[in-house]
Amino acid sequence: MARYAALLRGINVGGRNKVRMADLRALLAGLGHTDAATLLQSGNAAFTSAEADPVDLGAAIERAIDAELGLSVAVMVRSAADLERVVAEVPFAVRDPAKCAVAFLNTAVDRERLARLDTAAYAPEELVAGERELYLYFPDGSGRAKLTQVLDRHLPAPATVRNWNTTTRLLELVHQGAG
Repeated sequence: MARYAALLRGINVGGRNKVRMADLRALLAGLGHTDAATLLQSGNAAFTSAEADPVDLGAAIERAIDAELGLSVAVMVRSAADLERVVAEVPFAVRDPAKCAVAFLNTAVDRERLARLDTAAYAPEELVAGERELYLYFPDGSGRAKLTQVLDRHLPAPATVRNWNTTTRLLELVHQGAG
């Protein structure tokens, strides 16, 4: 049994794709996962599962959300170890946790495709590629960020963005259920 985090893309934003966190916890339990807990109202969950493949876990959760809630939502799943790596390998100083973010993807970062994005044109915003994530820094705040508006065109798959506070709190939530 291992601990995982599930990050749902685009739920409870602007009144669309509403998912109650109690429903998400019940859905995870219905899939056979245990110790489900949620963080905030934006689709962050931690759970324990016997399944070993995060991609398979995400796909199963996506299918269940579609079948039970009637929503098509991308789900990115990370193991506790993977989340630890994401936090440990942040490539720049976290000057302001509310302005630092991680974009989680379901696939490896396509560096060749991403290279077509002229990140210098969006300075002082920063983007650094990780394994299956992008590290972002928005000195003027994410609400004013220009980079996020064009990012989807340069990624091979959907991404979901979490600020640094949420990312580290999700890691804590994953660890709380361990043991």
